[in-house]
Amino acid sequence: MAGNSFGKFFKLTSFGESHGKAVGGVIEGVMPGLEIDMDFIQGELNRRRPGQSSITTPRDEKDKVEILSGVMDGIATGTPIGFVIWNADQRSKDYGNIKDVFRPSHADYTYQSKYGIRDHRGGGRSSARETIARVVAGAIAKLTLKKYGVDIAAYTSQVGNIKLEKTYNELDLSKIEDNIVRCPDAEMAEKMIEYIDQVRQAKDSVGGVITCVVKNSPVGLGEPVFDKFHAEMGKAMLGINAVKGFEYGMGFKAGEMKGTEHNDEFYMEGEQVRTRTNKSGGVQGGITNGEDIYMNIAFKPIATILKEQNTVNKHGEEVQTTVKGRHDPCVLPRAVPIVEAMAAMVMVDMIYLNKMYS
Repeated sequence: MAGNSFGKFFKLTSFGESHGKAVGGVIEGVMPGLEIDMDFIQGELNRRRPGQSSITTPRDEKDKVEILSGVMDGIATGTPIGFVIWNADQRSKDYGNIKDVFRPSHADYTYQSKYGIRDHRGGGRSSARETIARVVAGAIAKLTLKKYGVDIAAYTSQVGNIKLEKTYNELDLSKIEDNIVRCPDAEMAEKMIEYIDQVRQAKDSVGGVITCVVKNSPVGLGEPVFDKFHAEMGKAMLGINAVKGFEYGMGFKAGEMKGTEHNDEFYMEGEQVRTRTNKSGGVQGGITNGEDIYMNIAFKPIATILKEQNTVNKHGEEVQTTVKGRHDPCVLPRAVPIVEAMAAMVMVDMIYLNKMYS
């Protein structure tokens, strides 16, 4: 199976399945001498792990990472960093009734069609449990970005039709971790949590939007044509499980605007070129301009709902199925660190690429 690696210069290759023995990966391109803060990496994994609140899946996984190579005395040696997280709380028997059934809106049918075989136990590689590897790599990317002063923060800005109308500039992003839905507005967070709990009790699921902000980006990241900065970031975000949409800057709202409304006028701040507004989201011509990069990532309601649905099996028979197991009613709270991880990996990769010109 191809497509298990991400990045060019800072590169992650992941392995493992939801109900296999472990999930892990190999990271190439980590600068030698980088201090590998294991407490920080584990903290990022704890933000993603299941069983962390009443609105996430109750699967009990500690998700403790074990470094296998590339680190000596807490310092990166410059060789590939191999790591593993052992699975501990699989309940594969919960999936016995769907061994031959294609769950609606899951990857069951497409995997079966492409490979002639599929892992029905939690979806195998298509499970979001694979994103553990991305969070580990993203944490190391964040440690790398400290050298450049780059800061990344993501938060839940919408659940269903409950939408945070304030922009990131109007919010205190230090409050993101103050509640279980990871929304920096306490009043809206309470409404979101209440709604997710209602959906959970109804045995349904709900989608929403995560907003991600990158501050202190270097100027000049991204290539002019096929490796535009926002195209690479879009690929990273659209590769996350359940993501259905990506926009940066004004995004789709730009389609409603006139040039006089959307253009960002330049001015000088000392010796630095700045823009008075930031409708472009920190990217112009596919290259970063030094302003804040901000983007929205839309997540669908997860396909696993605990209600009877119509489907077909691999024999072509129309049947009904009810999915068992433990699942998130809303993926957003646990997806926040995944979004940050992918953004961090893109930033490091783009910085490394830019060094070719310096």
